[in-house]
Formats: sequence, structure tokens, C-alpha cells
Amino acid sequence: MTERLTLQHTCRTTVAAVASLMVARLLGLPEAYWAAVTSLVVMQSTLGASVNVSARRFIGTVLGGTIGAQLTVWFGPNTLAFGAGIFLLGVVCLLAARAHPRLPEYLERSTYRFGGIALAVVMLVARSQSAWIAALHRIIELSLGILVSLLVTLIWPERSGQTKADSRRAGGRSHGLKSNQQHADNL
Repeated sequence: MTERLTLQHTCRTTVAAVASLMVARLLGLPEAYWAAVTSLVVMQSTLGASVNVSARRFIGTVLGGTIGAQLTVWFGPNTLAFGAGIFLLGVVCLLAARAHPRLPEYLERSTYRFGGIALAVVMLVARSQSAWIAALHRIIELSLGILVSLLVTLIWPERSGQTKADSRRAGGRSHGLKSNQQHADNL
């Protein structure tokens, strides 16, 4: 049963990644591969888990892209500015998490890691366009990957293969599956 579930997840993830890449290329996005990379990151076993990691990836990318773009405007692709930006991103995530009781679950370490990736891409990859355009493209490419992945997860949900009798014997738990938070934390 586990091999079948793994193969099913592999097929779903492949469809999402290829569809994201095709749509991004169709739209003429300059770094269309980021849509596919996002699909690979956010595809999870359930819609709830996918939404959870998608929210973290989106928030992190917006924060990291924004901080990276502004620092690039002020200092260029400077190593010290990059280091300061990574630190600032962590502080912003920490402080923003205090603004609302539900925010800490979204502004934790995986959000910070996703933000750090966006900040690095915006600040350190040489481009001919402005840092703000690069950040905007990054957010659009990421959003497209998230949207396609969530649609694939919604249209083609993963089946556990567990029968109702198996579920009752297991006390309603699915053995071998991690919680949504554990999935997100392992990214």
C-alpha cells in the first residue's frame, strides 16, 4: 500500500510541477522554473497541509522579496547588506508574529527560510531589470506554483488506501503519516 501511495503522490507532484512550468512559460515569466520549484515544495498529502505550507511560502517570499528589493536599491548586491537583510527578515518575522495570536504559526522558521531564499534570489542573482521587478516576478511565479498545486490537490486528492475498518482499528489515526505541522517543519 505504501508503494502505491508513494507512486500516486509522485504522479500528482509531477502533474503540478509540469503544469506550473507550462503556465509560467505561457505567461512569459522570466524565471518560470520558480513556479515548478514552488509546486515541488508545496505539494503535500492533503489540501490542508498544502494550504499550510503555501501560506508560509507566500508570506516568506513577500517579506524576503520586499526586504531584498529595498536593500538592493539602497546598497546593490552587497554581501554585508545581504547578511543584514537575512537578520532583518528574522526580526521582522519575530515581531510580526506578535501582532496577532494566529500569526506565530505562520511566521515561524519555515516562513523565515522561504523568505531567505527570496531575499537571496532578489539580492544576489545578477539581472538587467530593477530589484523591484525581480521581486514582483518572483512573487508572481511563486503564486502561480501555489495556485496550480492547490488546484491539483483539490481536483486529485491523495487517497490513503485505508478502509474504515482499518481506521477504527487504528483509533481513527493514519499510521505512518505525519501531522500537517510536521510536514511543514520538515521543509
